[in-house]
Amino acid sequence: MDKISNLKKIILNTLDSNKALDIVSIDLANKSSIADHMIIASGTSSRHIQALSEQVLEKFKSSGIKNCKIEGKESKDWKLIDGIDVIVHIFNPEKRKFYELEKMWSELIPKEKILI
Repeated sequence: MDKISNLKKIILNTLDSNKALDIVSIDLANKSSIADHMIIASGTSSRHIQALSEQVLEKFKSSGIKNCKIEGKESKDWKLIDGIDVIVHIFNPEKRKFYELEKMWSELIPKEKILI
């Protein structure tokens, strides 16, 4: 198993064991250069979202990912944990439904469009 797949598995297990809801993993290969994988999950409260984000950040750091960080520190509804090759969004369920990241990133994105 390669390093990125192993890291993704660690993050998914961390979210699951800490009772994150509706965990989804999206493969971004050939869709975006921002990361190889995106993981989206929901928390039950602002404290739960904060705790989940801190747990994920700690797993990234203990896996040797340098420069990982949490975006949205001031937000109670959303956090993004940037693990370079794996990014994690943790939402409250209402915000997650509003943004529909799963729908946006799960659809096939054409590499280029030709205008005539």
